[in-house]
Amino acid sequence: MTDHLSAEKRSWNMAQIKGKDTKPEVLVRSMLHRAGYRFRKNVKTLPGKPDIVLPKYRTVIFVHGCFWHRHKGCKQATTPKTNKAFWKKKFERNVSNDRKHTRELRKLGWKVVIVWACQLKKPEKVFQRLEKCLTAKQPKDGQHKFIHRKRAHRKHVLPSPKGHGRTGKKARELSFPLSAFHEFA
Repeated sequence: MTDHLSAEKRSWNMAQIKGKDTKPEVLVRSMLHRAGYRFRKNVKTLPGKPDIVLPKYRTVIFVHGCFWHRHKGCKQATTPKTNKAFWKKKFERNVSNDRKHTRELRKLGWKVVIVWACQLKKPEKVFQRLEKCLTAKQPKDGQHKFIHRKRAHRKHVLPSPKGHGRTGKKARELSFPLSAFHEFA
């Protein structure tokens, strides 16, 4: 099957694909920020220039597009029918770089979390997973115990990032339901 677009139009389309500040990245950053987490974005000094870096938690988050980073089992991870050799090489290089950067970051003592764009159809689950990763205590000297903050019992109330787990007046309530993020997915 041949491409129905001219070479110039296809080139223009590909040039419009952003490398940072994509909708999925903005969605994840918004969830984290509203929950009280502070972060840096696209830190060039770390391997792979992670999308989100939470230095306090020694955690980096990559928000991967399913197509570009080959999310296994995802229907968005299709391969174009034209120029297959080029795309195969490109995707293999992307996946190889992802593995290399993850390995390097872990060697430097960072926790690495990967959020796939297709997972953002259920932002509540993504947020729960992120919070679980961020609130788990780092193991020291071979210990593998994880201590989590107390969970707030009311709907849409998040525990304090300081680990106090307050509810009631001192708890920080979300000013939006997490389902509001479905419009971005």
